[in-house]
Amino acid sequence: MSEQPHLHPLNTGGERGYLRIATEEAFATREQVDIFLRMIRDGTADKGMVSLWGFYAQSPSPRATQIMERLLNLGEQRIADMDATGIDVAILALTSPGVQPILDVEEAKGVARRANELLADACAKYPTRFVGMTAVAPQDPEWSADEIRRGAREWGFKGCQINSHTQGHYLDEPQFDPIFRALVEVDQPLYIHPATLPDSMIGPVLEAGLDGAVFGFGVETGMHLLRLITTGIFDRYPTLQIMVGHMGEALPYWLYRLDYMHQAGVRSQRYERLKPLKKTIAEYMRSNVLITNSGMAWEPAIKFAQEVMGEDRVMYAMDYPYQYEAREVVDMDNMAMNFATKRKFFEDNARRWFKL
Repeated sequence: MSEQPHLHPLNTGGERGYLRIATEEAFATREQVDIFLRMIRDGTADKGMVSLWGFYAQSPSPRATQIMERLLNLGEQRIADMDATGIDVAILALTSPGVQPILDVEEAKGVARRANELLADACAKYPTRFVGMTAVAPQDPEWSADEIRRGAREWGFKGCQINSHTQGHYLDEPQFDPIFRALVEVDQPLYIHPATLPDSMIGPVLEAGLDGAVFGFGVETGMHLLRLITTGIFDRYPTLQIMVGHMGEALPYWLYRLDYMHQAGVRSQRYERLKPLKKTIAEYMRSNVLITNSGMAWEPAIKFAQEVMGEDRVMYAMDYPYQYEAREVVDMDNMAMNFATKRKFFEDNARRWFKL
């Protein structure tokens, strides 16, 4: 990251009246990446993995090599990068797509467990700087439920991240219910992070070069959250909190039409899966959904989401190392926003919802 002398100082320690807690920060393990490369070589990877990890894990471009170096570091380099941009605390999760594309379920569980142990060691080494989220293998929902409990009770993790679909299967399917029961039991949030799109969706997006973070990720993840809401996840588990990044994967901006057309669909009985719910989609967004601004350092969008969802439900994230920009931290510091709301955005909301 080049020096930019026009930036105001980005110091840690709260000199602006708040700490900066970054809530969607990624790490990788060498084992995880090597398996992705093996799948690309042997033809078992889907098109999304070939597009995403065929680039990041193999390209000699400066963007790919720098991101790989940073992903694999849970030590002094990461701390130095946080210090350089004034990030006090990073909430860390195994990078997308986690272990979810791995076809051998036992192998997937082993990779997730070892990633959790690695993260637990890093959090123990840097207890004031790192906070962990549990990685799971939804291919085995009961094992994943046990791992969520272990993450909360043995490792001190503060949530669970699942990277959207698991080999084309979505969390509203009944087999995944043990995961939600465990989250409610330990009273921790689920962070639904984007993944590469399944082959059934990716064709026209991939051919246009829009399959990744530029567009495809958000569309697919927003759909995933809507599937959960409209099939009644929050009626079954009213205390459950689900987080999504990237300014809510566009859902706050579509809420009026989402509500109108969802209610019309329920009344028409056009779709078997659309049943009456206790609340509207907008009401669930204000009671059970939390969003981070990962990758979206854009003041108008942040203020709109605060207005629509409530200022207690919007949190700061950097999206390190995929989007590591000092300029963006400065822009967030400089938002025209009252101090109490800005402190909620940077610090208080993360403390509340992750129970820090």
